Amino acid sequence: MVAEHDAKALRLRLLEELRAAVGFDAYVWLLTDPTTAVGAAPVADVPCLHELPTLIKAKYLTEVNRWTGHGDGPAARSLQMTTGGEPARSLLWRAVLCRYQVADVLSVVFRDAHGWWGFLDLWRRGGAFQPPEVEHLSRLAASITDALRRCQAATFAETPVPQRADTGPAVLVLDDELTVVGETTAAAHWLERLVPPTGGAPTVPAAVYNVAGQLLAREQGVDGHPASARVHLADGFWVTLRAARLAARPGSGAPPIAVTLEETSPLDRLDVFVRGFALTPREGELLRLLAAGADTRDAARRLFLSEHTVQDHLKSIFARTGARTRRSLLSRAMGSSPEQEKAHGRET
Repeated sequence: MVAEHDAKALRLRLLEELRAAVGFDAYVWLLTDPTTAVGAAPVADVPCLHELPTLIKAKYLTEVNRWTGHGDGPAARSLQMTTGGEPARSLLWRAVLCRYQVADVLSVVFRDAHGWWGFLDLWRRGGAFQPPEVEHLSRLAASITDALRRCQAATFAETPVPQRADTGPAVLVLDDELTVVGETTAAAHWLERLVPPTGGAPTVPAAVYNVAGQLLAREQGVDGHPASARVHLADGFWVTLRAARLAARPGSGAPPIAVTLEETSPLDRLDVFVRGFALTPREGELLRLLAAGADTRDAARRLFLSEHTVQDHLKSIFARTGARTRRSLLSRAMGSSPEQEKAHGRET
């Protein structure tokens, strides 16, 4: 049985089922930050993992068939169909895929009213994906999106367990080819937690390359989303990665890119929590007021509702999230312990 919160196991199981219906030779399936659409936590089987930075950079700088450009159209699209049989129009194909004899890419976006939850690329060497195959993936996208969102929501089942001691700021420095050229001492601990080493130095997680790739996409006008991503690490603990360009110095060329890693803030956790559990806009407003310290009377006044209606909304939130008290609800959503919530005067 696949655990509800195990998004990796879910994706691997679904890939086995998809392979039986739609043949493919390689795949890349990432989860995404629901707000920024920046990828993280990939499962992948591609022949070019040794040039991962090049692959990710090209993916983010490619405008053709980009996952953030699907809009309200079909959830699944093929590169051959999108380009009218001219895959060379895609930077990703020209920079990487053509060297591996990839003939077509079937891209699927997993997005709903609550945000982006992932994207999948299936690579095929032996010809193009056919319209019935593309349509099949489009029909499945909604149910898969719901499953991915529920996986992310399930990571909030318990109050998070701290994952590291405070050893200072965690920063990696990359050049424009997404090569790591420096890092702080604290960054090594985060890398070990994000991608446990199998021997030798810690592996740089794909999330670092993804936020840096998104920064390049913003700078080149390809996509306007922030260069950041919130990633579930373990045991309800979330980290936030952000990329920013360092200040330029005269005569020193292009300044490098800094990627920071830090524990996700309570308000950023709360945003993912609201989206992951598919709370209604009014339920989200109420939860944010409770997080700010409002009681039932305050929330009713600010929302222009009766106290009875506020209690009804709260019961709905409890039903959706499985929480039984306001204290446990807020501790899970914001990442604080029940003792901390009690100290802040949260009511049960």
